[in-house]
Amino acid sequence: MIGRLAGRLDYRGPDHVMVDVDGVGYVVSVSERTLAALPGPGKSVVLYTDLLVREDLLQLFGFVSPIEREWHRLLMTVQGVGAKASVAILGTLGAEGISRAISIGDWAAVRAAPGVGPRIAQRVVNELKDKAPSLMALGGAIASHDGPPVETANGTDEVPEAASSQRDGNAVAQSEALSALSNLGYGPSEAARAVAEASGAEPGVGTEELIRSALRLLAPKG
Repeated sequence: MIGRLAGRLDYRGPDHVMVDVDGVGYVVSVSERTLAALPGPGKSVVLYTDLLVREDLLQLFGFVSPIEREWHRLLMTVQGVGAKASVAILGTLGAEGISRAISIGDWAAVRAAPGVGPRIAQRVVNELKDKAPSLMALGGAIASHDGPPVETANGTDEVPEAASSQRDGNAVAQSEALSALSNLGYGPSEAARAVAEASGAEPGVGTEELIRSALRLLAPKG
């Protein structure tokens, strides 16, 4: 299994790139979102990869963060969702977008991905609604790896400090809010739905305020 590639970007195609790793060129299929996040040829890149193995094919798919790769793997557990459809969904929504769509039952957002029909979109939301919370929590633990690296003056790869700090804070707040609501007795699906909706309405808030907002959404109406 090839799980990660770190090397020099050789060239960019319309739906793939070649990464030179110690003289070996790896062709990696990527979404438009991932392609847009990568630097130009000759720059250092890191891609988290998943290897599709078929009788007549070995194909690498690349993602800018490990959580996107995990979403890719989870999406492919849904009947009718192959690697191409999964990449299309992630390319349209990103990891945070698919997490929010599943949490609030927004299958129309999934439907917006190229080549994904309404039946498949509804199946994604229905089949993954109970699995999404654990992956959302996992995102908090590995969020520091999210986003493509940049090449610094001394040639090392580094995620911009301000962007990394903001992403880490958001992911940790969501993870802690999910844990708190779970401890209060809320089910995984309803807790994830409330946290996703609250986070979308008030991006960047801390854990305590996120929990308060989610609890207001979960409070009985009327």
